[in-house]
Amino acid sequence: MLIAVDGPAASGKGTIAKRLAAHFGLAHLDTGLLYRAVGLATMGKEGQADFESVAIDAAINLDTLTLDEDILSTAEVGLAASKVAQIPEVRKALNRMQRTFMEQPQGAILDGRDIGTRICPQAEVKLFITANADTRARRRTEQLLTRGLDVTYNEILKQIEKRDKDDRENPAGAFFQAADAHLLDTSKLSIEAAFKAALDIVGRVTG
Repeated sequence: MLIAVDGPAASGKGTIAKRLAAHFGLAHLDTGLLYRAVGLATMGKEGQADFESVAIDAAINLDTLTLDEDILSTAEVGLAASKVAQIPEVRKALNRMQRTFMEQPQGAILDGRDIGTRICPQAEVKLFITANADTRARRRTEQLLTRGLDVTYNEILKQIEKRDKDDRENPAGAFFQAADAHLLDTSKLSIEAAFKAALDIVGRVTG
């Protein structure tokens, strides 16, 4: 079974994808971490003439076994990720990694921003997870404060709104709900309720 999960930052898509992967015994890939890892490798180099070359090289040589979610989950790295995601050659390199991952014989679940539209358009189940900006900012702020980072709600809200704008306007991306994707708004749902709703959708689709 191949499941594609898309949605904006802090919508709950990653947590839901992990829970679904554990439930069905599927391999899981958070594709956003790939872009975040490349973004981290280029931070502080945005003004350099060879910025794109540095980003492309980082994407081509990315070691997926070294991804550290705690390090890569900061808002600053997220903004850096949105910059490198606009480089076509970076996307090509990371898209190849994602398509290789999805070809596992037992199936897989991938979450990101263009999984159902570009990476896995043939997925049996497509979910588009969303939530309003206020809810997402509160969730991300609480998450980062729990990790000991000094952040404020207003700061995170601005970063999320900028990330949303960058994602929508990315000429190299395909961030929109696929025609056959099932919309799940988690704004008023607990993670347990959101997971159950996603599980119910998968059950209905796969019969």
